[in-house]
Amino acid sequence: MNPLQRALIEKAGHDNGFENVLPSVGPHVALGSARHPAQVMVRASDDGFWGAIQSGAATLTQELARTFPMAGNPVQGFVLPTEAALAQWLRRAAALSQALPNQAVVAFEAQLQCELSSLPAETARNTEVQRMVRQRVGQQAYRQAMLDYWGGACAVTGLALPQALRASHAKPWAECASDAERLDVFNGFLLSANLDVLFDSFLVSFSSAGELLVSKTIPPSDQQKLGLAAGMRLRWMSVQHAHYLGFHRQRFLQMTTESSQIQRPGEYEPAEQPATPG
Repeated sequence: MNPLQRALIEKAGHDNGFENVLPSVGPHVALGSARHPAQVMVRASDDGFWGAIQSGAATLTQELARTFPMAGNPVQGFVLPTEAALAQWLRRAAALSQALPNQAVVAFEAQLQCELSSLPAETARNTEVQRMVRQRVGQQAYRQAMLDYWGGACAVTGLALPQALRASHAKPWAECASDAERLDVFNGFLLSANLDVLFDSFLVSFSSAGELLVSKTIPPSDQQKLGLAAGMRLRWMSVQHAHYLGFHRQRFLQMTTESSQIQRPGEYEPAEQPATPG
């Protein structure tokens, strides 16, 4: 790797969430950040660049593999044919590292202490004030983790308008046993506002395969108005979603009096079906 290639890699890291150049051995550039625990190693290759996760969340490589092609032995890594692909890979790795457990908890605790320390001592000791600050800061941390994990787009439709997106819990905030559960990026989905309201009210849920399930209490005509269409499903699912989604789906089932009240969008529609979102 020549000096120009090394400089390009270091600049890509600095601009995309890995601002620290770490000591390295061999033909690699090691990169890290003060904002998250992930460390990566990158080198130039005949195909452009090659990158791998050196340390970080256990599922980080698996999550990156949803988007980027993998190759390489004995070390598993990613083929990044251009500088743009390298930048995108670094940016996605940094975002995921900030979202995956338990980094959101770390960010929450730091921000919580900062917020409480800025209050007058007597106010900060008030248990109701502590509860309100904890909830507000926690919900902000959870939303940011969701935006990072889902790439700023709805987990179903791909809508990427932040003002219309909500961080939805599968296991409700008030029923979580710990901050780790409340802030777990797998405890819910980033959803458009209409899906969020339905999901939060247990009027929709998702099958174990990610298909959208709709309560029959929502008439077909209202399904169309809500934008619920045949074939809607999660863009992806991780095995870590299963526990929380199982909790939500069970509550969803409990809120129906019999199994016939569950349907998929369009299942009870008239012959003319709404188009599936593209």
